[in-house]
Amino acid sequence: MSSRTLPLLFINLGGEMLYILDQRLRAQNIPADKAKKVMNDIITTMFNKKFLEELFKPQELYSKKALRTVFDRLAHASIMRLNQASMDKLYDLMTMAFKYQVLLCSRPKDVLLVSFNHMDAIKDFVKDTPSILSQVDETYQQLIEMYTPLSVGEFQLIRQTLLIFFQDMHIRVSIFLKDKVQNSNGRFVLPTSGPVPHGTQVPGLIRIFSCSGEELNRLQFNNGGNYTSALREGSFEIFGDRVTKLGTNMYSVSRPVETHMSGTSKHSTQHTKVNAAPNPLAKEELNLLAKLMGGLEVQKPGNTDSGFRVNLFATDEEEEEALISRPDELSYGVINIQATKDQQANAELAKIMGEFTESGDQSTGASSKGDDLLAMMDGL
Repeated sequence: MSSRTLPLLFINLGGEMLYILDQRLRAQNIPADKAKKVMNDIITTMFNKKFLEELFKPQELYSKKALRTVFDRLAHASIMRLNQASMDKLYDLMTMAFKYQVLLCSRPKDVLLVSFNHMDAIKDFVKDTPSILSQVDETYQQLIEMYTPLSVGEFQLIRQTLLIFFQDMHIRVSIFLKDKVQNSNGRFVLPTSGPVPHGTQVPGLIRIFSCSGEELNRLQFNNGGNYTSALREGSFEIFGDRVTKLGTNMYSVSRPVETHMSGTSKHSTQHTKVNAAPNPLAKEELNLLAKLMGGLEVQKPGNTDSGFRVNLFATDEEEEEALISRPDELSYGVINIQATKDQQANAELAKIMGEFTESGDQSTGASSKGDDLLAMMDGL
């Protein structure tokens, strides 16, 4: 496991979340000023200095439940509200999109180019707001300084850590199904054609050398695909051509996206039950999560009437049906933790409650998840 994976996971998932919300805000004809406020508020919260200081510290990945908690709070950092079913769908789309991107990174370092594509798009969202843009640029510089010196082996460990995190997630997404890059069981179809990774050659040739290094013979074989020579390497600078399209926006108003729950096998059900067992590290994870979220600053809307709800489904009826029919193994509930026994942890949680309860009282959709961190985590 790589201790440097969390910042990339957070930024890429955050970028996907912004793509989806931007598409839904436009599809629901939300007034431009309100839509811009939502995007600006979420990006401001994402790139809060104290929050990022905690995020960039070397640490293990949080569980899916803990990470979902962070994004639940992040999605409600403005005047927009999401009901639980829409939040579930948003998180499913975010995670499956990034999982697909990581799978297609045939060269481990390409994960950083995917991250930069997301960062480029985030910068474009706030290009007219210099104060937020400076926050994003500062994070960009941190990413460059932290990740560009890493070796191929370290990037391979990051990619492997990400794939382990996503390995049990098989949500079917309409865009992927229509493009035939995902099977009906939710598993992705990897291509056997296209350009090979930068720095490699098209497979199909075996060269035999003598002990002195002299080439003795060449043998050709069928590589089973339709591969082409590698493209030029993408830029790892703040401004540059990333070459890869992975991490760019795949959504549009004219192309709605739906999710479908894949059936689970007996094996996966058993696996879920194993994961539901008490985790001895859960309390420590909550303490770390509390510290991480303690850096977030959620602003209270000045006028409660200005708030609005975004539905990621076509109708309210579909949203309600999705909530009822969602399989238990895909719920993001968390283990109950008696954190009050630890005074230091309790102080951290009290701080968070004071900073975050203001944003959770603007609608009934948000109140169902609880007004403080522990209540919200119990309600996921």
